[in-house]
Parts: sequence; structure tokens; C-alpha cells
Amino acid sequence: MPQRPLVWLITGCSSGFGLTLARAVQSHGHILIATSRNPSRTPDLVAEVETKGGKWLKMDVDDVNCAQIIEDLEASGNRVDVLVNNAGFSIHACVEQFTEEEVRRQMESLYFGPFRLIRAAVPHMRKQRFGIVVNMSSGAGLEGRESMGAYAPAKAALDGMSKVLAKEVAPFNVRVLIVSLGGFNTNMVNSITVGKNPMPEDYKGSVADQTIHYMASGKFDPDGDKEKAIKALYEVVMGEGVGAGHEGERFLPLGRDLAARVKQLQDQYAHSMEVFGDICNNVYRDR
Repeated sequence: MPQRPLVWLITGCSSGFGLTLARAVQSHGHILIATSRNPSRTPDLVAEVETKGGKWLKMDVDDVNCAQIIEDLEASGNRVDVLVNNAGFSIHACVEQFTEEEVRRQMESLYFGPFRLIRAAVPHMRKQRFGIVVNMSSGAGLEGRESMGAYAPAKAALDGMSKVLAKEVAPFNVRVLIVSLGGFNTNMVNSITVGKNPMPEDYKGSVADQTIHYMASGKFDPDGDKEKAIKALYEVVMGEGVGAGHEGERFLPLGRDLAARVKQLQDQYAHSMEVFGDICNNVYRDR
């Protein structure tokens, strides 16, 4: 870890985790490059960041040229030390109800956008033999829930790429951290997008239907505190506080509801091995 302020590039800073992390980064004296799709909608936040010495840039992660921001920053002497892929949104519907366009939009935002930025940032990190990529993921990527048939696989794809990347860049002192989130008090949980196709009658009253209506109602009151989560995230990234001595960890689970989902996944795999363990271990070639 360099003994100097780090340059942080954070996507999706207009609200929620992105804004909270942006403020934490600046409060600790680091150099912040904040981004959002429409900075003109949040002039007060832009002014807040820039009066403290940071930059706020317009960037849409769905844009195929979004990674040009990395090259422009590098060319201007702002080498990105920490890339935080945070921007995103969610579309909810039953799997058979989604249009291909909706699924592609979800993948653009949650997978291809981060991939483009990573592909641009990692060569510079590798060259300087230091860098941290933080991918904000979700429990949905671990264990999908009804109505999340586009969101969950997009997050799972991000997780899968992150696991591979972490192994590839570890020899160059470049770290990848997957932050798997439960439900937190951000705008995202009550600003979901619903698929445009009507739900088939068979699904009316199902868990998927109930989930969509509950989240779209604005009454969903998640258990997680984003301020506490971001404090923990910052310390884990920096190897301070709760992160001291754990700089090699690649997975940060956050949220009591997320802990329950991790346990459920562990139990599911354990059960599968109890049932099919003998089969799993006896389909080898006889030599």
C-alpha cells in the first residue's frame, strides 16, 4: 500500500453507497474522481466534491466508450489506484416475462460496464504494481430470488469475472474485492424497474409477484445501515480497523440478511454432497 493519498474512481456517486463512499474517501484525505450519469441533476453534490479538491465527471457505464475516462485520467496524471464499480439498477419480472432488451440492459449496466472499466484500469495498475478493484455485488449473485432473473445472473457474471481476475492479477500486487450486499437503506431498493411485459396469470400471487409489488410500493424497509457498511468497506480496502491483517481477502459479505443467504448456500451445497457425494466422486475414468 503506497504511503500517499490514493486516487479513487467511483461510479454511481449521485446517491446511496456511491455517495456515502465518496464522502468517506474525501474525509480521509484521498483524491476522489466521482462519476454519475447526469451530474447536472445534482449540482450541490458536485460542488461539495469539487470544493474539497475532487472531480465529478459525467459517465454512463452503459456507453461502450465509458472506459475512455480511464485513459483521459491517466493522460492527465491522475493514475487510478482504486476503481469502485458501484453504478447500477435492477429490473424485476419472471424469467419468461423479460424481453431480451431488458436482460441486455441489465448486463450492460452490471457486467459489461464494469468489465470495460476494469479492462482499461488494470494494465495501468499492473504496470505500477499496485491497484485495487472493488466490485459492488449482491446476495442475488450468490442465491437468486424470485423476480431477479436478470439482476441475479448479471451480478453472478460480475462475481465470476472478479474471481478469475483476482487470481490473474495477484502476482502484480493488484487486488480484487467482491463486496456482496444484502438490503440497505439506499434509494435502489425502492426505485426498481418492472419488466414491461404483463405477468402471466399463473404467476399472479406468487412469490415473484408479491416481491415486485412489495418493492415497488416503497414500503420496503431494509435492515442494513449504509454508513456502517461503507465504514467497514473503507477499512477493508485500506487494511485498517476491521480490515487490518486481512488485505488478502477477496470477498466481503455485508448485511445480516446476506449472512443468512450465505448460510443457506452453504447448506445447499452440503446437502447436495450428502445426497450425491458418492456419485460426484465416482464418475472418474478407470485407468
